[in-house]
Amino acid sequence: MNLGEIGGDIVDYDVIWNKFLDKLKNEIQPINFETWFEETKLIEMSNNIAKVQVPIPLCKRQIKEVYDDLVTKLFNEVTESNFIMEYLTEDEIENNIIIDTQTVGIPNNNNYYETNLDPKYKFDNFLLGRSNKFARANALGVAERPGQLYNPLFIYGPSGVGKTHLMHAIGNYITKNSNAKVLYVTTEKFVNDFQKMYRLKKENPNGSYVDEFKNKYRNVDVLIIDDIQYFETSPGTQQEFFNTFNELHSNNKQIIISSDRSPNDFKKLEERLKTRFSWGLSVDILPPDFDLRMSIINSKISDVQVEFPEDVKEYIAGICTTDVRNLEGCITRVLSYAAIMNGSNIDLELAEEALNGFIGKPIISRNKINQVQQLVAQKYNISVEDLKGKKRKANISYPRQIAMYICRVKLDEPLARIGSEFGGKDHTTVMHSVNKITQEVKRDKHLEDEITKIAVQIK
Repeated sequence: MNLGEIGGDIVDYDVIWNKFLDKLKNEIQPINFETWFEETKLIEMSNNIAKVQVPIPLCKRQIKEVYDDLVTKLFNEVTESNFIMEYLTEDEIENNIIIDTQTVGIPNNNNYYETNLDPKYKFDNFLLGRSNKFARANALGVAERPGQLYNPLFIYGPSGVGKTHLMHAIGNYITKNSNAKVLYVTTEKFVNDFQKMYRLKKENPNGSYVDEFKNKYRNVDVLIIDDIQYFETSPGTQQEFFNTFNELHSNNKQIIISSDRSPNDFKKLEERLKTRFSWGLSVDILPPDFDLRMSIINSKISDVQVEFPEDVKEYIAGICTTDVRNLEGCITRVLSYAAIMNGSNIDLELAEEALNGFIGKPIISRNKINQVQQLVAQKYNISVEDLKGKKRKANISYPRQIAMYICRVKLDEPLARIGSEFGGKDHTTVMHSVNKITQEVKRDKHLEDEITKIAVQIK
């Protein structure tokens, strides 16, 4: 229980906060509630100040700037008092510091006649997991305040992890809640439009093609451009996009960009463009972890009229580790194969036969990674959630490093997947852990024996 004392009376903060949250749910959209308030909790009430713990600085900033009046009003209705709200992250509470949320980001409305947005992509149907949670939160923040939070917002990650879905969701949210002009295009479309304009201008110098091009791409409040990596194959178009970017950014118009790699990983992109891409915020989406892959599968088969056994779902989740589209393809293939086989029941044997040669065999099952986490957590008397979390206390960080070492060295698991399964850690963090334990094992025979004992228990 989360107890405190007010005026000599013992109060349960959790009860108060849950009553407040119940009222808040009726006032804001479910996606906004889930993103900004689901992981908050009331930690203190004293001197007419109510302190609320929030998960990340972005959450703190968003609640303060967008929801503070509503939060204060509803909270005081629940408590029948007159509290001022204060929002703190876990780091601020533990380390007694204050994070300046104004440094989190940098410094909209008539719909464009053709947004090119796909209405089926929304925040509500963007399935959430550890691999995409941070990206989704920042995308929603930008959608709520385009041009004011992060500009540009640069979303990167491998194919099939949900970048395009997230970009359309931002655009659809903005058009639904404002009269902003939003335009979504692929980089290929931008290049084709520019080349067409350039060709027509040469054929007829007196035409209005340049003005039409500029009006399309610069007379908008939000420009969403997908697969920016294709500019590397069209260096002549980079100058025009540079000018378009500058025009929009100088007028606080929101720019949202996606790519298969981070801005720093481009080899053939002009340095000045890479610099501008780094002005706002770059967020990556990792391949979905096992739990998210299972959620995606369950979502895709929710309307299927045949039984889809759990072991078949786990099998598909185990062989499709990087790409949501592959998951969808496997599901479709299994369903089709079962239908062709005279309506055969779906079981593991049928699924293996249907997918034989369709996609590579699983490098490693999720269960083995999970086993490592469970065995290490048990060994060091901590929880699996501790291993997946962000706490840096020695009694947690050291077992986490050992678990990552086992996954990498004993199971030959890729760095990116280890990071994904351990709460979305960056691959460099995993590599650091592996290197550290590698050196420890060389010096400590006892540690080597302990790791071996854990490894041999993995089925």
